[in-house]
Amino acid sequence: MWAQNLVPRLTPRLPSPLGRLSSSLSRRQIHISSTPSRCSNPSLRISKPRPIVFVAVRMASTLPRLPIFEAIKKHDPNTTAVVHSLSGRRFTYGELVNDVAAAKDKLQKNTNGEKAEGARIAFLVENGYDYVVTLLSIFAAHAIAVPLCPTHPASELRYILDQSGALMLLSSEKFQDKADEVLKEGLESTPINYKQDKIMLGKTDDSVTLEEPTSTTGGMMLYTSGTTNRPKGVLLPQEVLTAQSRSLLHAWEYSAQDVLLHVLPLHHIHGTVNALLTPLFAGSTIEFQFPFNATAVWQRLAAPFLPSPDPSKRPITFLTVVPTIYTRLLSTHPTLSEDVQNAARTALHPSNMRLNISGSAALPTPVKAAWTELSNGNVLLERYGMTEVGMALSCGLDFADRIDGSVGWPLPSVEARLVDTDTGDVIAEGEEVDKETGRERQGEIQLRGPTIFKEYWRNEEATKKEFTADEDGKGRWFKTGDVAVRRTVDSAGKSSAPSQSWASGPAYFILGRKSADIFKTGGEKVSALEIEREILSLPEVAEVAVVGLPSEAWGQKVAAVVVLSEAGKTAGKGGKQWGALDMRRALKERLATYKIPQEMRVVESIKRNAMGKINKKMLVKEVWGDLEEGGKVLN
Repeated sequence: MWAQNLVPRLTPRLPSPLGRLSSSLSRRQIHISSTPSRCSNPSLRISKPRPIVFVAVRMASTLPRLPIFEAIKKHDPNTTAVVHSLSGRRFTYGELVNDVAAAKDKLQKNTNGEKAEGARIAFLVENGYDYVVTLLSIFAAHAIAVPLCPTHPASELRYILDQSGALMLLSSEKFQDKADEVLKEGLESTPINYKQDKIMLGKTDDSVTLEEPTSTTGGMMLYTSGTTNRPKGVLLPQEVLTAQSRSLLHAWEYSAQDVLLHVLPLHHIHGTVNALLTPLFAGSTIEFQFPFNATAVWQRLAAPFLPSPDPSKRPITFLTVVPTIYTRLLSTHPTLSEDVQNAARTALHPSNMRLNISGSAALPTPVKAAWTELSNGNVLLERYGMTEVGMALSCGLDFADRIDGSVGWPLPSVEARLVDTDTGDVIAEGEEVDKETGRERQGEIQLRGPTIFKEYWRNEEATKKEFTADEDGKGRWFKTGDVAVRRTVDSAGKSSAPSQSWASGPAYFILGRKSADIFKTGGEKVSALEIEREILSLPEVAEVAVVGLPSEAWGQKVAAVVVLSEAGKTAGKGGKQWGALDMRRALKERLATYKIPQEMRVVESIKRNAMGKINKKMLVKEVWGDLEEGGKVLN
């Protein structure tokens, strides 16, 4: 930004406020001539024409000295920060710093006189460089970023704007019509409609300086999926986002050499912290390819390894997605040309793909095995996290520590414990098996540490309900609502790498959500995820969701909603469709009798959200009707 500071250097006696210029300002001298002028102050009177020097001052851009900006400023300004995969456009870390500072300045000038600090700034911006600049500029203004999903209906976005009390709805050119639709009616609040122009100065010089933060109120607010109640705003202050990123930097060893392919939505914690903020901390390159298209992803992965490789395409070293994406990639790989198939296999090999991660939903064992086979030995790493806590548990980097069916161990700086779902007692290490019954003790995962969210926005009751009291003076525990068991796996947890010291001891195995995946049938507690894992190992099944239905005889009975594979459509007796009896026979040697579904319904598809999760309450209503309100009880 250039401002003409037309202050003549007239005499050494120029009043001091005009005579001093900050050393942080850059100057250009412009020589012009002056004419005689009258002046009441003799010391400033000009008696004859003489050259006058004017100073054109470029105001120094600034960013707050937050850890994310300290990290970005230290990276080589000429290295690539962001790539748009389809167009090939590249943006460097030097450009990013300058553009974020400029966007921050523009944002602060468009708040209608209101303070940006602590204000909620909702935004609709497409995945890519503009999104990165927008998010970081909101952080730089010490505001709270509220990313919105452009595909959500206007009514849902209005709810978020009202509930968050957003000062502004910022939109890029692509989504300005969507923003207008959201704001035109049905709102209790009146957010500013800020239509942001593209900010690409093309500058890479080091003119941006870091200044001490003027506030601690900034951060991000993500909304829960709202599967049981209305979505809640999860407040993640800047220090929490920093702690989450640093934990992953340590555990997963992000580096400036990594190239991460980003195909995820950016209104979820997975896409924002794991695949955006943490790579920026490390100086990695983030290549955006959104929305996800399986063929396009394979072509990009294969590009550096084709017989005639594209020299502009670096090998992808880091891929973090959800199980449904891995499933789609595996199903489309055989449809590719032979050259692309072979190149894609090379791309996935551990010598090229440093890390492939699966999360946000349970990873079926057959998918994990098929990926390892296709990649000639690469093993998917499973982890566990949620909006409120970022990433909490993870398997280790050593292949031996990527335990099948497990989400591993508490990540660096995360404290985790299991609280027995029957007794309420904390399950100490070594007490995972009930001595009287010989059965594994199931417990709710509870977490604490610097990576845990601060509060549910404007919902004190929900916040209080989901945290325990501070029992030992070391902080409250967050009750995740997820149930797990811990098991010692003899072949795992023995890495000697310094960065992997956290990956040791008994590993966690998720059984499911306490509210949807854990239920009792005939007095026996069952895990829907355990049953789903076994059913998905059957070649006749493409997708499955296991639920508990009300039963007069059993309390609840196990039922399965199934999408059949092509093989399953003719795998029944006499070439008929595979059915419930076929399923029960196939599971007889795999599961205890009480765990085998008593009922099965075949559907064309199972609806999932953007992160591959299923709303099981809605699914039961869609398949069986309203069992509770309708008063139906199944035997």
